[in-house]
Amino acid sequence: MSDSSWNTGAEAPRILDSPEEVLTTLTKDGKRRWLYPVESKGRYHMARKVLAYFLMVLFIAIPWIPINGKPALMLDFVHREFAILGLTFYPTDTILLMVFMIGILLTVVLLTALLGRVWCGWGCPQTVYLEFLFRPIERFIEGAEHVRKRRNEGPRTFDWFWRKAVKITIFFAISLVLSHTFVAYFVGWENLLVWLQGDPREHWGFFLISALTTGLILYDFGYFREQMCTIACPYARMQSIMLDRDSLIVSYDPNRGEPRARRSKKIMAQEAAGEIAAKGDCIDCFACVRTCPTGIDIRDGLQMECIACTQCIDACDSIMDRIEKPRGLIRYTSENVLEGGRTKVLRARTFIYSALIILIFSAFTFVLTTRDAYDINIGRVVGEPFTELPDDRIANRLRFRVRNQTAETSSFDIAPVAPQSMEMRIVGASPVELEPGEMTRVETWVILPKSAFEGTSLEGQFELSFSDGLSEVLSYTLLGPNQ
Repeated sequence: MSDSSWNTGAEAPRILDSPEEVLTTLTKDGKRRWLYPVESKGRYHMARKVLAYFLMVLFIAIPWIPINGKPALMLDFVHREFAILGLTFYPTDTILLMVFMIGILLTVVLLTALLGRVWCGWGCPQTVYLEFLFRPIERFIEGAEHVRKRRNEGPRTFDWFWRKAVKITIFFAISLVLSHTFVAYFVGWENLLVWLQGDPREHWGFFLISALTTGLILYDFGYFREQMCTIACPYARMQSIMLDRDSLIVSYDPNRGEPRARRSKKIMAQEAAGEIAAKGDCIDCFACVRTCPTGIDIRDGLQMECIACTQCIDACDSIMDRIEKPRGLIRYTSENVLEGGRTKVLRARTFIYSALIILIFSAFTFVLTTRDAYDINIGRVVGEPFTELPDDRIANRLRFRVRNQTAETSSFDIAPVAPQSMEMRIVGASPVELEPGEMTRVETWVILPKSAFEGTSLEGQFELSFSDGLSEVLSYTLLGPNQ
């Protein structure tokens, strides 16, 4: 068996020639170097595939799943309401949402410190859709990687054109579905389906956003691809401050693999028998490089472009099986383990991150569960601060803003409390009806005798009584003339 017997038939991929070449996806003069990663099937690939299709179905399904009468997730910026798993957040909950997002961010940081870039390789939409939807379709239409590479670098024949046309058409259709699903997270499918059947001019903003999103998705997964991870995404550049020597990473074991050399089974048998000097387990087949979606050589150590997709693990394990060597030459491990130590799960940074996450989500839960059923605010109507009536009385025009933050229909009345001489006239019907989540504004005239003002102002108190038995007394400064 020849030395090249473990090569899968494709030419060995070109790796970086000099430090001048910073990225595997770019040439020295900055031009694009196209990658054709080979799919490597194995235990990690199967696990990622199951997770990927689950996430795709979940993404499509979430806007359709109703919880408490609203989609499971809906970010309605127009009406300033965020529905998340049955909970509704309003503009007054900005701090609450900010705390929640900080908690999510810290959770990602903790997972990175423990498991490396597990999000990039297993959960990021860029990886999920590219590796398990767009690239499989591309392989089906245009053939295996080495065939596609040869066709793309060759003359533009009819065969090349029809395959590209079919692929782009299918990619466009998928992009349309994904973009409309994305928009449904902000307007809801119920509205979306009505708009799709109506005149585009009535909701031109929606059609513009949908068209832009469709174009971006098609451009990203059809052309930009791995450059999103290697050039555009900032997460890779942040990993150096989130990882430490105990973080689990996808890594090559140089202690076992070096010195690497291509050789046949016969030569390896002689090495095992002690007849010749033994080499490392790495047979320099480049299977790990050919399968990498960002084009790196994992044997050079942890690199910014590595997205921890485990393709190199599956590729290397299959080679180890064929040459009857134990798996794990490339595996999930940590730098400390590679140097003969052991991984510490409980360490200063993971303890601090965990403590902060518990504290933040505890505070979030407490504030959320103790949030008032009704958000009430009193303000003055724009215009004159007060009005002097002919009967020597003073009128203040106030606006009560009330939001129903419960899941039930309610109603309320407003009554004056103090001072006793205060009279209130509500503009409109009373009691005021409120649907779940509805916010309404009620204008009132508050009238007092001029003698009630010792100075230019006094404190007025008002009671809002709700149909569910709750009530709240609020104070507001009433203005009058200078006595």
